[in-house]
Amino acid sequence: MSRIIDAVAPARLGSGFRWLMASSWTSNLGDGIALAAGPLLVASETRSPLLVSLAVVLQQLPWLLFGLYAGAIADRVDRLRLVVVANLLRGVVLVALGATIVTGVVNIGVVLGALFLVGTAEVFVDTAAGTLMPMLVEKRDLGVAHARLQTGFITLNQLAGAPIGAALFALGRAWPFGVQVVAVVLSAVLVVRIALPPGPVRDASDTHVLRDIAEGVRWLLDHPPVRTLALVIVTFNVTWAAAWSVLVLYSLEVLDMGPVGYGLLTTMAAVGGLVSTPWFGWLERRVPLATLMRTCLLLEVLMHLALALTREAWIAMVILFGFGMYAFIWGALSAAVRQRSVPTEFQGRVGSVYGVGVYGGIVVGAGLGGLIAEYAGIVAPYWFAFVGSGITLALVWRQLAHVAHADEEIRRSEEESAPGQGPGR
Repeated sequence: MSRIIDAVAPARLGSGFRWLMASSWTSNLGDGIALAAGPLLVASETRSPLLVSLAVVLQQLPWLLFGLYAGAIADRVDRLRLVVVANLLRGVVLVALGATIVTGVVNIGVVLGALFLVGTAEVFVDTAAGTLMPMLVEKRDLGVAHARLQTGFITLNQLAGAPIGAALFALGRAWPFGVQVVAVVLSAVLVVRIALPPGPVRDASDTHVLRDIAEGVRWLLDHPPVRTLALVIVTFNVTWAAAWSVLVLYSLEVLDMGPVGYGLLTTMAAVGGLVSTPWFGWLERRVPLATLMRTCLLLEVLMHLALALTREAWIAMVILFGFGMYAFIWGALSAAVRQRSVPTEFQGRVGSVYGVGVYGGIVVGAGLGGLIAEYAGIVAPYWFAFVGSGITLALVWRQLAHVAHADEEIRRSEEESAPGQGPGR
Protein backbone atom coordinates (compact mmCIF):
# COMPACT_ATOMS: atom_id res chain seq x y z
CA MET A 1 0.00 0.00 0.00
CA SER A 2 2.82 2.41 0.86
CA ARG A 3 4.33 1.88 -2.60
CA ILE A 4 1.02 2.78 -4.23
CA ILE A 5 0.72 5.91 -2.09
CA ASP A 6 4.31 6.93 -2.92
CA ALA A 7 3.65 6.42 -6.64
CA VAL A 8 0.47 8.49 -6.60
CA ALA A 9 1.66 11.18 -4.17
CA PRO A 10 5.47 11.12 -3.85
CA ALA A 11 6.79 11.74 -0.35
CA ARG A 12 8.57 14.91 -1.50
CA LEU A 13 5.15 16.55 -1.99
CA GLY A 14 4.57 16.25 1.76
CA SER A 15 1.83 14.87 3.98
CA GLY A 16 -0.15 18.10 3.66
CA PHE A 17 -0.52 17.55 -0.07
CA ARG A 18 -1.64 13.97 0.51
CA TRP A 19 -4.45 15.17 2.76
CA LEU A 20 -5.37 17.84 0.20
CA MET A 21 -5.39 15.26 -2.59
CA ALA A 22 -7.54 12.87 -0.54
CA SER A 23 -9.98 15.70 0.18
CA SER A 24 -10.07 16.76 -3.47
CA TRP A 25 -10.63 13.22 -4.73
CA THR A 26 -13.42 12.64 -2.21
CA SER A 27 -15.11 15.89 -3.18
CA ASN A 28 -14.75 15.03 -6.87
CA LEU A 29 -16.57 11.75 -6.37
CA GLY A 30 -19.48 13.57 -4.72
CA ASP A 31 -19.52 16.21 -7.46
CA GLY A 32 -19.39 13.51 -10.13
CA ILE A 33 -22.42 11.83 -8.59
CA ALA A 34 -24.23 15.18 -8.71
CA LEU A 35 -23.34 15.59 -12.41
CA ALA A 36 -25.81 12.83 -13.21
CA ALA A 37 -28.22 13.14 -10.28
CA GLY A 38 -28.77 16.90 -10.62
CA PRO A 39 -30.02 16.89 -14.23
CA LEU A 40 -32.05 13.74 -13.55
CA LEU A 41 -33.75 15.43 -10.60
CA VAL A 42 -34.50 18.52 -12.68
CA ALA A 43 -35.91 16.37 -15.49
CA SER A 44 -38.09 14.48 -13.00
CA GLU A 45 -39.70 17.78 -11.96
CA THR A 46 -40.04 19.50 -15.34
CA ARG A 47 -39.71 18.86 -19.07
CA SER A 48 -39.43 22.53 -19.90
CA PRO A 49 -36.24 23.14 -21.96
CA LEU A 50 -36.04 26.65 -20.49
CA LEU A 51 -36.06 25.40 -16.89
CA VAL A 52 -33.65 22.56 -17.69
CA SER A 53 -31.18 25.04 -19.23
CA LEU A 54 -31.77 27.42 -16.33
CA ALA A 55 -30.54 24.72 -13.96
CA VAL A 56 -27.21 24.68 -15.79
CA VAL A 57 -26.99 28.49 -15.76
CA LEU A 58 -27.74 28.69 -12.03
CA GLN A 59 -24.84 26.35 -11.25
CA GLN A 60 -22.39 28.50 -13.25
CA LEU A 61 -23.80 31.91 -12.34
CA PRO A 62 -22.30 32.02 -8.80
CA TRP A 63 -18.80 32.20 -10.29
CA LEU A 64 -19.71 35.35 -12.16
CA LEU A 65 -21.54 36.86 -9.17
CA PHE A 66 -19.27 35.88 -6.29
CA GLY A 67 -15.99 34.68 -7.81
CA LEU A 68 -13.98 37.87 -7.20
CA TYR A 69 -15.50 38.29 -3.75
CA ALA A 70 -14.58 34.70 -2.85
CA GLY A 71 -10.99 35.34 -3.91
CA ALA A 72 -10.75 38.42 -1.70
CA ILE A 73 -12.23 36.55 1.26
CA ALA A 74 -9.76 33.69 0.77
CA ASP A 75 -6.91 36.19 1.12
CA ARG A 76 -8.45 37.76 4.25
CA VAL A 77 -9.36 34.76 6.42
CA ASP A 78 -8.02 31.38 7.47
CA ARG A 79 -8.16 29.46 4.21
CA LEU A 80 -8.50 26.01 5.75
CA ARG A 81 -11.40 27.20 7.87
CA LEU A 82 -13.09 28.75 4.84
CA VAL A 83 -12.91 25.43 2.96
CA VAL A 84 -14.39 23.57 5.92
CA VAL A 85 -17.19 26.08 6.59
CA ALA A 86 -18.19 26.37 2.92
CA ASN A 87 -18.21 22.58 2.55
CA LEU A 88 -20.38 22.16 5.64
CA LEU A 89 -22.81 24.81 4.37
CA ARG A 90 -22.96 22.94 1.09
CA GLY A 91 -23.77 19.80 3.04
CA VAL A 92 -26.59 21.59 4.89
CA VAL A 93 -28.19 22.61 1.58
CA LEU A 94 -27.92 19.05 0.27
CA VAL A 95 -29.47 17.64 3.45
CA ALA A 96 -32.37 20.09 3.10
CA LEU A 97 -32.82 19.12 -0.54
CA GLY A 98 -32.82 15.44 0.35
CA ALA A 99 -35.39 16.07 3.07
CA THR A 100 -37.76 17.74 0.60
CA ILE A 101 -37.39 14.76 -1.73
CA VAL A 102 -38.08 12.22 1.01
CA THR A 103 -41.10 14.14 2.31
CA GLY A 104 -42.47 14.71 -1.17
CA VAL A 105 -42.58 18.52 -0.97
CA VAL A 106 -39.82 19.03 -3.53
CA ASN A 107 -40.61 21.10 -6.63
CA ILE A 108 -38.64 22.68 -9.45
CA GLY A 109 -38.30 25.96 -7.54
CA VAL A 110 -36.73 24.17 -4.58
CA VAL A 111 -34.39 22.24 -6.87
CA LEU A 112 -33.24 25.34 -8.76
CA GLY A 113 -32.71 27.25 -5.51
CA ALA A 114 -30.69 24.39 -4.04
CA LEU A 115 -28.51 24.14 -7.15
CA PHE A 116 -27.74 27.86 -6.96
CA LEU A 117 -26.82 27.68 -3.26
CA VAL A 118 -24.66 24.59 -3.77
CA GLY A 119 -22.94 26.32 -6.69
CA THR A 120 -22.31 29.38 -4.52
CA ALA A 121 -20.73 27.29 -1.77
CA GLU A 122 -18.58 25.52 -4.35
CA VAL A 123 -17.18 28.87 -5.52
CA PHE A 124 -15.82 29.55 -2.02
CA VAL A 125 -14.61 25.96 -1.57
CA ASP A 126 -12.81 25.84 -4.91
CA THR A 127 -11.28 29.31 -4.54
CA ALA A 128 -9.95 28.73 -1.03
CA ALA A 129 -8.81 25.16 -1.75
CA GLY A 130 -6.97 26.40 -4.84
CA THR A 131 -4.81 28.67 -2.68
CA LEU A 132 -3.61 25.80 -0.48
CA MET A 133 -1.48 24.02 -3.07
CA PRO A 134 1.35 26.61 -3.30
CA MET A 135 1.40 26.76 0.50
CA LEU A 136 2.08 23.01 0.70
CA VAL A 137 4.19 22.14 -2.34
CA GLU A 138 7.51 23.48 -3.63
CA LYS A 139 7.25 25.55 -6.81
CA ARG A 140 9.13 23.00 -8.88
CA ASP A 141 6.56 20.31 -7.94
CA LEU A 142 3.38 22.30 -8.55
CA GLY A 143 2.89 20.83 -12.02
CA VAL A 144 3.10 17.23 -10.79
CA ALA A 145 0.83 18.03 -7.85
CA HIS A 146 -1.84 19.54 -10.11
CA ALA A 147 -1.57 16.54 -12.43
CA ARG A 148 -2.35 14.26 -9.48
CA LEU A 149 -5.45 16.29 -8.66
CA GLN A 150 -6.44 16.11 -12.33
CA THR A 151 -6.18 12.33 -12.16
CA GLY A 152 -8.73 12.26 -9.37
CA PHE A 153 -10.98 14.70 -11.23
CA ILE A 154 -10.97 12.58 -14.39
CA THR A 155 -11.35 9.22 -12.66
CA LEU A 156 -13.88 10.08 -9.98
CA ASN A 157 -15.71 13.11 -11.36
CA GLN A 158 -15.78 12.44 -15.08
CA LEU A 159 -15.74 8.64 -15.31
CA ALA A 160 -16.97 7.02 -12.08
CA GLY A 161 -19.22 9.66 -10.55
CA ALA A 162 -21.86 9.98 -13.27
CA PRO A 163 -22.76 6.27 -13.57
CA ILE A 164 -22.78 5.92 -9.78
CA GLY A 165 -25.04 8.96 -9.51
CA ALA A 166 -27.42 7.59 -12.13
CA ALA A 167 -27.54 4.18 -10.41
CA LEU A 168 -28.22 5.74 -7.02
CA PHE A 169 -30.95 7.92 -8.51
CA ALA A 170 -32.59 4.79 -9.90
CA LEU A 171 -32.68 3.37 -6.36
CA GLY A 172 -34.33 6.49 -5.01
CA ARG A 173 -34.17 10.19 -5.85
CA ALA A 174 -32.71 11.15 -2.47
CA TRP A 175 -29.91 8.55 -2.44
CA PRO A 176 -27.31 10.35 -4.60
CA PHE A 177 -27.65 13.56 -2.59
CA GLY A 178 -27.26 11.64 0.66
CA VAL A 179 -24.05 10.07 -0.63
CA GLN A 180 -22.85 13.48 -1.79
CA VAL A 181 -23.40 14.83 1.73
CA VAL A 182 -21.13 12.07 3.08
CA ALA A 183 -18.48 12.94 0.47
CA VAL A 184 -18.67 16.66 1.28
CA VAL A 185 -18.37 16.13 5.03
CA LEU A 186 -15.52 13.64 4.61
CA SER A 187 -13.74 16.10 2.32
CA ALA A 188 -13.98 18.76 5.04
CA VAL A 189 -12.65 16.34 7.67
CA LEU A 190 -9.65 15.45 5.48
CA VAL A 191 -8.79 19.11 4.90
CA VAL A 192 -8.64 19.67 8.67
CA ARG A 193 -5.72 17.22 8.81
CA ILE A 194 -3.53 19.63 6.83
CA ALA A 195 -0.99 21.35 9.07
CA LEU A 196 -0.75 25.05 8.24
CA PRO A 197 -0.24 28.09 10.48
CA PRO A 198 -3.65 29.25 11.71
CA GLY A 199 -5.10 32.58 10.65
CA PRO A 200 -5.06 34.60 7.44
CA VAL A 201 -1.99 34.98 5.23
CA ARG A 202 -2.14 38.77 5.41
CA ASP A 203 -3.40 41.52 7.68
CA ALA A 204 -6.47 42.98 5.99
CA SER A 205 -7.95 44.73 9.01
CA ASP A 206 -7.51 48.19 7.46
CA THR A 207 -8.75 47.35 3.96
CA HIS A 208 -12.13 46.89 2.32
CA VAL A 209 -13.08 43.83 0.30
CA LEU A 210 -13.68 45.90 -2.82
CA ARG A 211 -10.24 47.45 -2.44
CA ASP A 212 -8.76 43.98 -2.07
CA ILE A 213 -10.48 42.87 -5.29
CA ALA A 214 -9.15 45.93 -7.11
CA GLU A 215 -5.63 45.18 -5.84
CA GLY A 216 -5.87 41.62 -7.16
CA VAL A 217 -7.04 42.75 -10.59
CA ARG A 218 -4.38 45.46 -10.67
CA TRP A 219 -1.64 42.98 -9.73
CA LEU A 220 -2.64 40.74 -12.65
CA LEU A 221 -2.79 43.65 -15.11
CA ASP A 222 0.62 44.95 -13.97
CA HIS A 223 2.39 41.64 -14.70
CA PRO A 224 2.39 40.96 -18.47
CA PRO A 225 3.15 37.18 -18.41
CA VAL A 226 0.31 36.44 -15.97
CA ARG A 227 -1.97 38.83 -17.84
CA THR A 228 -1.19 37.13 -21.16
CA LEU A 229 -1.90 33.71 -19.67
CA ALA A 230 -5.27 34.95 -18.42
CA LEU A 231 -6.17 36.33 -21.85
CA VAL A 232 -5.18 33.05 -23.52
CA ILE A 233 -7.29 31.04 -21.09
CA VAL A 234 -10.35 33.28 -21.53
CA THR A 235 -10.10 33.33 -25.33
CA PHE A 236 -9.52 29.60 -25.67
CA ASN A 237 -12.45 28.94 -23.35
CA VAL A 238 -14.68 31.05 -25.60
CA THR A 239 -13.64 29.13 -28.72
CA TRP A 240 -13.73 25.74 -26.98
CA ALA A 241 -17.18 26.34 -25.49
CA ALA A 242 -18.54 27.50 -28.85
CA ALA A 243 -17.64 24.11 -30.33
CA TRP A 244 -18.38 21.99 -27.25
CA SER A 245 -21.83 23.53 -26.74
CA VAL A 246 -23.11 21.84 -29.91
CA LEU A 247 -21.15 18.60 -29.54
CA VAL A 248 -24.30 16.61 -28.81
CA LEU A 249 -25.90 17.86 -32.06
CA TYR A 250 -22.61 17.32 -33.89
CA SER A 251 -22.60 13.67 -32.77
CA LEU A 252 -26.21 13.17 -33.85
CA GLU A 253 -26.46 15.13 -37.07
CA VAL A 254 -22.91 15.23 -38.45
CA LEU A 255 -21.43 11.94 -37.24
CA ASP A 256 -24.75 10.05 -37.11
CA MET A 257 -23.65 8.25 -33.93
CA GLY A 258 -27.10 7.89 -32.37
CA PRO A 259 -28.14 8.73 -28.81
CA VAL A 260 -25.01 7.22 -27.21
CA GLY A 261 -22.61 9.16 -29.45
CA TYR A 262 -22.26 12.18 -27.20
CA GLY A 263 -21.48 9.99 -24.22
CA LEU A 264 -18.84 8.09 -26.18
CA LEU A 265 -17.14 11.29 -27.31
CA THR A 266 -16.98 12.79 -23.82
CA THR A 267 -15.81 9.47 -22.38
CA MET A 268 -12.98 9.32 -24.93
CA ALA A 269 -11.86 12.79 -23.83
CA ALA A 270 -11.85 11.69 -20.19
CA VAL A 271 -9.92 8.50 -21.01
CA GLY A 272 -7.36 10.52 -22.95
CA GLY A 273 -6.85 12.75 -19.93
CA LEU A 274 -6.52 9.75 -17.63
CA VAL A 275 -3.82 8.28 -19.87
CA SER A 276 -1.83 11.51 -20.07
CA THR A 277 -1.77 12.86 -16.52
CA PRO A 278 0.65 10.24 -15.11
CA TRP A 279 3.16 11.35 -17.76
CA PHE A 280 3.07 15.01 -16.78
CA GLY A 281 6.17 14.86 -14.58
CA TRP A 282 8.18 13.14 -17.31
CA LEU A 283 7.09 15.71 -19.90
CA GLU A 284 7.81 18.65 -17.60
CA ARG A 285 11.34 17.40 -16.94
CA ARG A 286 12.21 16.73 -20.60
CA VAL A 287 10.30 19.29 -22.65
CA PRO A 288 10.83 23.06 -22.30
CA LEU A 289 7.75 24.62 -20.70
CA ALA A 290 7.24 27.09 -23.54
CA THR A 291 7.35 24.24 -26.08
CA LEU A 292 4.87 22.25 -24.00
CA MET A 293 2.46 25.19 -23.78
CA ARG A 294 2.71 25.95 -27.49
CA THR A 295 2.18 22.29 -28.37
CA CYS A 296 -0.95 22.00 -26.22
CA LEU A 297 -2.50 25.14 -27.68
CA LEU A 298 -1.53 24.20 -31.25
CA LEU A 299 -3.14 20.79 -30.81
CA GLU A 300 -6.36 22.50 -29.72
CA VAL A 301 -6.37 24.64 -32.86
CA LEU A 302 -5.83 21.54 -35.01
CA MET A 303 -8.52 19.61 -33.10
CA HIS A 304 -11.14 22.18 -34.06
CA LEU A 305 -10.02 21.97 -37.69
CA ALA A 306 -10.12 18.17 -37.68
CA LEU A 307 -13.62 18.08 -36.19
CA ALA A 308 -14.80 20.64 -38.75
CA LEU A 309 -13.52 18.44 -41.58
CA THR A 310 -14.33 14.89 -40.45
CA ARG A 311 -17.61 13.08 -40.90
CA GLU A 312 -16.39 9.76 -39.50
CA ALA A 313 -17.38 8.78 -35.97
CA TRP A 314 -14.23 6.76 -35.25
CA ILE A 315 -12.01 9.65 -36.34
CA ALA A 316 -13.91 12.03 -34.08
CA MET A 317 -13.44 9.62 -31.16
CA VAL A 318 -9.67 9.53 -31.79
CA ILE A 319 -9.64 13.34 -31.93
CA LEU A 320 -11.51 13.60 -28.62
CA PHE A 321 -9.10 11.10 -27.07
CA GLY A 322 -6.22 13.33 -28.16
CA PHE A 323 -8.08 16.37 -26.89
CA GLY A 324 -8.30 14.80 -23.43
CA MET A 325 -4.57 14.03 -23.47
CA TYR A 326 -3.36 17.56 -24.11
CA ALA A 327 -6.22 19.44 -22.42
CA PHE A 328 -5.56 17.97 -18.99
CA ILE A 329 -1.81 18.48 -19.40
CA TRP A 330 -2.53 22.12 -20.26
CA GLY A 331 -4.79 22.42 -17.20
CA ALA A 332 -2.08 21.22 -14.83
CA LEU A 333 0.64 23.23 -16.57
CA SER A 334 -1.23 26.55 -16.71
CA ALA A 335 -2.29 26.27 -13.06
CA ALA A 336 1.30 25.54 -12.01
CA VAL A 337 2.69 28.45 -14.04
CA ARG A 338 0.18 30.84 -12.48
CA GLN A 339 0.70 29.68 -8.91
CA ARG A 340 4.48 29.82 -9.22
CA SER A 341 4.17 33.47 -10.21
CA VAL A 342 1.59 34.84 -7.79
CA PRO A 343 2.57 35.81 -4.21
CA THR A 344 0.84 33.88 -1.44
CA GLU A 345 -1.19 36.87 -0.28
CA PHE A 346 -2.61 37.33 -3.81
CA GLN A 347 -3.35 33.68 -4.65
CA GLY A 348 -7.06 33.92 -3.82
CA ARG A 349 -7.74 37.16 -5.66
CA VAL A 350 -5.72 36.42 -8.79
CA GLY A 351 -7.01 32.85 -8.88
CA SER A 352 -10.58 34.12 -8.68
CA VAL A 353 -9.98 36.47 -11.64
CA TYR A 354 -8.93 33.41 -13.63
CA GLY A 355 -12.01 31.51 -12.41
CA VAL A 356 -14.35 34.30 -13.44
CA GLY A 357 -12.58 34.47 -16.80
CA VAL A 358 -12.93 30.72 -17.32
CA TYR A 359 -16.64 30.59 -16.55
CA GLY A 360 -17.32 33.88 -18.29
CA GLY A 361 -15.57 32.56 -21.38
CA ILE A 362 -17.61 29.38 -21.28
CA VAL A 363 -20.89 31.30 -20.98
CA VAL A 364 -19.99 33.64 -23.85
CA GLY A 365 -18.64 30.83 -26.01
CA ALA A 366 -21.66 28.61 -25.48
CA GLY A 367 -23.95 31.47 -26.47
CA LEU A 368 -21.90 32.21 -29.58
CA GLY A 369 -21.79 28.54 -30.51
CA GLY A 370 -25.56 28.26 -30.36
CA LEU A 371 -26.09 31.38 -32.46
CA ILE A 372 -23.51 30.38 -35.05
CA ALA A 373 -24.94 26.86 -35.35
CA GLU A 374 -28.48 28.23 -35.61
CA TYR A 375 -27.69 30.43 -38.60
CA ALA A 376 -24.68 28.73 -40.26
CA GLY A 377 -25.01 25.03 -39.45
CA ILE A 378 -23.72 22.59 -36.82
CA VAL A 379 -20.17 22.50 -38.20
CA ALA A 380 -19.79 26.29 -38.28
CA PRO A 381 -18.86 26.65 -34.55
CA TYR A 382 -15.88 24.35 -35.17
CA TRP A 383 -14.65 26.61 -37.98
CA PHE A 384 -15.16 29.59 -35.68
CA ALA A 385 -13.18 27.84 -32.94
CA PHE A 386 -10.40 26.94 -35.37
CA VAL A 387 -10.02 30.48 -36.69
CA GLY A 388 -10.42 32.19 -33.30
CA SER A 389 -7.99 29.95 -31.43
CA GLY A 390 -5.54 30.01 -34.36
CA ILE A 391 -5.43 33.81 -34.46
CA THR A 392 -5.03 33.97 -30.68
CA LEU A 393 -2.15 31.50 -30.72
CA ALA A 394 -0.39 33.38 -33.52
CA LEU A 395 -0.64 36.62 -31.55
CA VAL A 396 0.79 35.15 -28.31
CA TRP A 397 3.24 32.62 -29.79
CA ARG A 398 6.36 34.60 -28.86
CA GLN A 399 4.98 35.78 -25.52
CA LEU A 400 4.50 32.17 -24.40
CA ALA A 401 8.26 31.96 -23.82
CA HIS A 402 7.83 34.63 -21.14
CA VAL A 403 4.57 33.15 -19.83
CA ALA A 404 6.16 29.74 -19.28
CA HIS A 405 8.71 31.30 -16.92
CA ALA A 406 6.50 34.04 -15.54
CA ASP A 407 7.82 33.57 -12.00
CA GLU A 408 11.38 34.32 -13.11
CA GLU A 409 10.25 37.29 -15.23
CA ILE A 410 8.30 38.78 -12.32
CA ARG A 411 11.15 38.23 -9.86
CA ARG A 412 13.64 39.98 -12.14
CA SER A 413 11.21 42.85 -12.73
CA GLU A 414 10.68 43.35 -9.01
CA GLU A 415 14.41 43.22 -8.29
CA GLU A 416 15.10 45.86 -10.94
CA SER A 417 12.37 48.16 -9.66
CA ALA A 418 13.32 47.80 -5.98
CA PRO A 419 15.23 50.75 -4.41
CA GLY A 420 18.96 50.31 -4.81
CA GLN A 421 18.51 47.32 -7.08
CA GLY A 422 17.99 48.98 -10.47
CA PRO A 423 20.42 48.74 -13.40
CA GLY A 424 23.77 50.42 -12.85
CA ARG A 425 23.49 50.40 -9.06
